[in-house]
Amino acid sequence: MNDSAALHQRTVFAEDLEIGQLIPLGSYSVTEEEIVEFATQWDPQWFHIDKEAAGSGVFGGLIASGLHTLSICQKLVVASLYDQWNVIAGKSMRDVSFLRPLRPGDTLSGKVTVDNVVFDNRARGLVTITAKLVDADGNRVLDVVTDAYLHCRPTRGQ
Repeated sequence: MNDSAALHQRTVFAEDLEIGQLIPLGSYSVTEEEIVEFATQWDPQWFHIDKEAAGSGVFGGLIASGLHTLSICQKLVVASLYDQWNVIAGKSMRDVSFLRPLRPGDTLSGKVTVDNVVFDNRARGLVTITAKLVDADGNRVLDVVTDAYLHCRPTRGQ
């Protein structure tokens, strides 16, 4: 798909967003197999990959890598927002807080708040969002602030 076709499928531009806007995210359930597989590849610490050892550890069982939790958040944000937004590229992630362990069988959901939109002279806006994920019981699991550049709506003659 060329850039022009991609632009036409994405209907949300930087100026369409409102500060304070809340956007719900979908949900995602994580399995034990997925936790071990992800951690084996990217964060092979014993409490992520060894069920028996993790059972006698401080968490009392296997937990997902924080990087895995952050990746799930990204997946939910892309599916709920970025697939419809005219994203140019991400700029930064900050204030990442792992607030509760993610365990096998947990289901994450959450929301995104639009914190700020700053326009520049290059027909783009820098959009700051805060994503908050919770488990099925409503316990906060992850908070993260992300900045991404979005296209502005094309003007006539472009």
